[in-house]
Amino acid sequence: MYARVGDRLVVSDDPARSAVIIRVPHQDGSPPYIVKWLSDGHIAMVSPSPLARVERAEPGGRPDYSTPWAIPGPATA
Repeated sequence: MYARVGDRLVVSDDPARSAVIIRVPHQDGSPPYIVKWLSDGHIAMVSPSPLARVERAEPGGRPDYSTPWAIPGPATA
């Protein structure tokens, strides 16, 4: 797993357990990461489990992750 600042960490496909990665201590992007949990704003160092995934920030800008429900998902028609 590799990440960059601005990416989102989602644990177990649960939107309530998502965080914005605010610092990546290793130059290669490997864990642990410093994250800000969207549910309560808590900042923590996290070593993600195999049940977690990283969602990339939009190229050329940082997505708005200010609310837990602003998670990119499949388009609906």
